[in-house]
Amino acid sequence: MNQAVVIKSTGKYYQLKDLTSKEILQAVIRGKFKLNGLKLTNPVAVGDIVGYKVEGELAVINTIADRRNYVIRQSPRKKHFLHILASNIDQALLIVTIIEPNLKQGFIDRFLLMTEPYNIPVHIVFNKSDLWTEAEENLFGYLKDIYESIGHHAMSCSSITGDSLDEIHKLLANKTTLVSGQSGVGKSSIINQLIPDLELRTQDISDYSGKGQHTTTFAEMFDIDEQTHIIDTPGIKSLSFNHLEVMDIAHNFREFFIHSKDCKFADCTHRNEPQCAIKEALETGEISELRYFNYLQLVDEIENQNYWERIKDY
Repeated sequence: MNQAVVIKSTGKYYQLKDLTSKEILQAVIRGKFKLNGLKLTNPVAVGDIVGYKVEGELAVINTIADRRNYVIRQSPRKKHFLHILASNIDQALLIVTIIEPNLKQGFIDRFLLMTEPYNIPVHIVFNKSDLWTEAEENLFGYLKDIYESIGHHAMSCSSITGDSLDEIHKLLANKTTLVSGQSGVGKSSIINQLIPDLELRTQDISDYSGKGQHTTTFAEMFDIDEQTHIIDTPGIKSLSFNHLEVMDIAHNFREFFIHSKDCKFADCTHRNEPQCAIKEALETGEISELRYFNYLQLVDEIENQNYWERIKDY
């Protein structure tokens, strides 16, 4: 059976690149594919290595090789389903902005909740630095300190002036990188700078709402060179996680997990329990107040979702 990598997912159809001939094929799937019994909106994701046979004008995907990792979220359209953003990646490039549009509280931590289970390295890129005043510079410094203290790389950039684009190019070399971010943060503009011939469609911020507008419709893999690939994903408006439990949140805030071995209770949720090592680390400044606040919001959200799911069945 021939093997290929999935380079584009449009829902019903897929684009494949044969691993040997490099031929691009249109494909469909045959049979049902599941991930640990979970319901998926896209059983085949960009980055998957698949087995296929050509039948007429289409390739038919019959098998999916074991994934070494994947990034998954709750489907934005079907809340009881999950959506795989990408699979088999080496790292993620998360594009955010401080202004135009304003950074949403907690978005970075929500994104990290998707990459942490596989310990996928994340580079957090704060775009549109050309618009910053001293206030934005100070906020960037504050956030950079928080995320670099827990092992993530953070940097500023401008797709308009070209600031730091050479550094980003070096970060991507010889890797497969998931590029993601909220709508309107300039993700497509940065990719266009990295791959000048690509000419991805870009769109201005909505004057009415001040929010980003979607430009990328489907996930797609692009080649910078033979060894360097990026997976562009649709702009994210929000991230929810009704497939997770409270302890999943606690275990995937990495500095919480490290300190939690010193909590009195093994199932400590780090809220009102006595002798909680997380609360103690919060008092000493070892854990960021911002990260703790975002953690509490996520835990409350998960508990509320689970509560309404339970009573719905009565």
